Amino acid sequence: MANIGVIIRGKYGTRLVETIRRNSFMEVVVAEIPANLPEFIDKSEEYFSSLHINPEVFNTDILITYSLHPDLTPEIVREAAKHGVKSVIVPGGAQKAPILELKQIASECGIHVEVDEICCTIGGNPYNLAFTSRFGIPQFEVSVSDGKISDVRVTRGAPCGSTWYMASNIIGTPVKDAPARAGLLIQQYPCRAVRGQEGGIHKSAEIHKKEMEAALQR
Repeated sequence: MANIGVIIRGKYGTRLVETIRRNSFMEVVVAEIPANLPEFIDKSEEYFSSLHINPEVFNTDILITYSLHPDLTPEIVREAAKHGVKSVIVPGGAQKAPILELKQIASECGIHVEVDEICCTIGGNPYNLAFTSRFGIPQFEVSVSDGKISDVRVTRGAPCGSTWYMASNIIGTPVKDAPARAGLLIQQYPCRAVRGQEGGIHKSAEIHKKEMEAALQR
């Protein structure tokens, strides 16, 4: 059984930790960093050391970091590599993660790094399979009775918990309305994904809508 390290920052990452613990038997080690960080960190290595992050979070197979800071995230990845972490997942998108620098660190340190805009696009890379067998791109099975959804069994769901929320609230929905309602329920869930612009929560809603269509066909 894999153990997962999660670095949370303020409200970011807390729901993921709750979802993992509620829907799997994976061991989760949590470390917190301040919610308020300087916009620019000149001496990032010194600043990282000053945070005194719980070292146990790096004694894990997979690390998910919600540091959401272009100067701090690379230091976290370097530290993870030093401790033998196999893979680091960086939610929050390219705007808050220096992609080229992270790729260089990954190459130099021999660690897999994945950056995702939203949690429900985390793929099944071999380094992450222990995690993505249960969390990431949503997949579920649907039962129908009298033309309505009677049951939804989530085999893999978004780490924020939105897939399970949708599954429990779509019961009784007519089959013809189910894909659109699946997307609507995802947008109603208090996910941290960006709203009011392309991508973000709208992308998540579309992913769940298409999976509902596929599940009904299966």
